[in-house]
Amino acid sequence: MKVGFISLGCPKNQLDTEVMLHEVLDAGYEITPDETEADVVIVNTCAFIESAKKEAIDNILDVAWLKKNRGLKAIIVTGCLAERYGEEIFKELPEVDAVLGVGSIHHIVEAIQAVTAKKKGSRAKYFSHDDRDAVALGGDRVLTTPDFAAYLKIAEGCDNRCTYCAIPAIRGKFRSRPMEELVAEAKQLESLGVRELTLIAQDITRYGMDLYGAYSLAALIRRITAETAIPWIRLLYCYPDKITDDLVAELRDNPRLLKYIDLPLQHISDPILRRMNRRGDSTVIRDVLAKLRREVPGIVIRTTFIVGFPGETEADFSALCAFIKEQKFDHAGAFAYSREENTTAYDFPDQIDEQVKQDRLDVLMRLQTEINESLNREKIGAVIDVLCEDYDPVAEVHYGRSTADAPEIDGKVYFKAPSRVAPGTFVRVKVQEVVDYDLYGVVV
Repeated sequence: MKVGFISLGCPKNQLDTEVMLHEVLDAGYEITPDETEADVVIVNTCAFIESAKKEAIDNILDVAWLKKNRGLKAIIVTGCLAERYGEEIFKELPEVDAVLGVGSIHHIVEAIQAVTAKKKGSRAKYFSHDDRDAVALGGDRVLTTPDFAAYLKIAEGCDNRCTYCAIPAIRGKFRSRPMEELVAEAKQLESLGVRELTLIAQDITRYGMDLYGAYSLAALIRRITAETAIPWIRLLYCYPDKITDDLVAELRDNPRLLKYIDLPLQHISDPILRRMNRRGDSTVIRDVLAKLRREVPGIVIRTTFIVGFPGETEADFSALCAFIKEQKFDHAGAFAYSREENTTAYDFPDQIDEQVKQDRLDVLMRLQTEINESLNREKIGAVIDVLCEDYDPVAEVHYGRSTADAPEIDGKVYFKAPSRVAPGTFVRVKVQEVVDYDLYGVVV
């Protein structure tokens, strides 16, 4: 029997897909990358904001067409949408045969067995909604990233309780994984050829507080550095109020910890930050940015902002734009506030008109595009380290990422070389040209 997977959302969700892939393969099923050949399709969903929910539903409906018009026997929905709207999925999407919440990913084989044992033409619903705070973290997985790069999820859940965010309700309380377990997994990934390891969690800077009574991210990095030879270690999703002196020192002094940090800030207006229930005000934010740039020369800072949060005035938005102009972030994303049920901000007064939100988003992203182009032009003539990802035979050019570019979310470096460069190889590239967010150059 052939099983297909569709994985949506963030890298944290992708790792859940990788765990399910291993369990399905271990049970003797065949994995197919082509949903049209599958007997069962598993859609691992995101449900963070409205656009993510729509993407998940669109994918489920696309797969439902295969069930009606091809030989697909069953559809299983897992992940955040399943956790948040399990019963509604069965009610509104009769094509779905099984729903597994985020606490039930280890029941995936049981679900496949249940939905494929039904009689032809019948619908045997399978529903599992185990405690998300008790699900075993980690586990064997099948990498869906290239052989030379992998994510390492160091914790699950979130305790920050931002008023706009449904993640704590979906993923549960914050839980760190033991350091020994993470170091062992990092060593295993190194043995598979991983050259870039990206540490992820909803808030990696909180790592260890629940297990060890102290912020322990820097200690974890030191352990991984000491017990592996992985050349690049990257950090995603840090919070400004938890950037310790120890972590700053590690970013400055550890040659294998990339001078790159993803620091979602969301806003700079103090009234908006208070309404968002963000930890740390504008002074904390400015101080940590100044400290990172002072102590870690050349550090690359990525961030994220929300526009159109309830009560955001024109003055608040102008302050945000001025802040972005002032800070000149290397990478910045943004999204319009999504009003999510079962979050505190859902019932806030002064909700912003959808068109106003979109207009503000357009203004902010145009501003950031100009900043990115200017910063990239400063790199022309520089020689940078690049991890080769592959070769494009149509364009006859290699491509990869520099230390300044995280997988999937940042730009690419396209380069010519005198001979073919194998994926996973580090090369030195002289930058010659800039196009939007991407760099073009030649191996030196």
